[in-house]
Amino acid sequence: MDWTPGGLSRDVEDRRGSSGGGGFGGGGIGIIGIIFLVIISLVTGRNYIGSYLAGGGQVATSSRRPAQSSSVEDRSAQLVSYVLDDVQQQWETLLPQQTNKPYRHAKLVLFRDLTRSGCGAAQSQTGPFYCPADEKVYIDLGFWDELRRIGGSTADFAQAYVLAHELGHHVQNILGIEQQMRQLQSRNPGAQNQLSVMLELQADCFAGVWAHTAAQRGIINQSDVNDGLSAAAAVGDDHLQKMSRGTVSPETFTHGSSAQRQSWFTRGLQSGEVNSCNTFQNSRSGAGSF
Repeated sequence: MDWTPGGLSRDVEDRRGSSGGGGFGGGGIGIIGIIFLVIISLVTGRNYIGSYLAGGGQVATSSRRPAQSSSVEDRSAQLVSYVLDDVQQQWETLLPQQTNKPYRHAKLVLFRDLTRSGCGAAQSQTGPFYCPADEKVYIDLGFWDELRRIGGSTADFAQAYVLAHELGHHVQNILGIEQQMRQLQSRNPGAQNQLSVMLELQADCFAGVWAHTAAQRGIINQSDVNDGLSAAAAVGDDHLQKMSRGTVSPETFTHGSSAQRQSWFTRGLQSGEVNSCNTFQNSRSGAGSF
């Protein structure tokens, strides 16, 4: 991936030196904290409550890793900062051209272990996520170690894919897709997982739409694309379930299989068109076309 390390974007909030504060650690989080965890679990589709209970009723504090950064982490911070600016610059043009909707910038929050978000507590063990309430993406850069552990590439474009996917959720928020999907989930609880999968696969496709522009501009090549596909496969529900328990239960998928995630990313990459990313079209859940 062709990029030049530099400073951090003005759209980056670097909380790496102050993560973990604000009363979420220590002796439990109380009823308000539990409510926050429920909300963020519903919004993101990730099991924050399970993580809380698995930790014995304690939310992890920021003491697990030293506050000082390393050269490797600083380079990663500069990479995601570069990608943040590039993805958002492209959407500033693409979104109004293809949907007649203006694009507004999201923020990227870098943190260690634990911080606050508009959706409640943000913990490193949940992985990167987008919070529609404050329109910010949250990333603990230690996630790349976890991605490597589960077999994914952590090359530059693999990291870029992860951030572009989260910004894909921001595009969904701007277009109103996020809100429509949550309404459909509330009306049809039995389709919650299926609808969540569609939302995640569409974000993969939107990441591919940005990658299409990157390929056109000579920023990435096929080797980079392969790295991105490796990361997409590593975070597929079937791969993660097989690693954790040895069996796969498609009915419990919330993000899609490895093959699905790769397929929808590739669709966006090849087309460069938002309208090629309608994962909801002709769905059995009754979602229809957004």
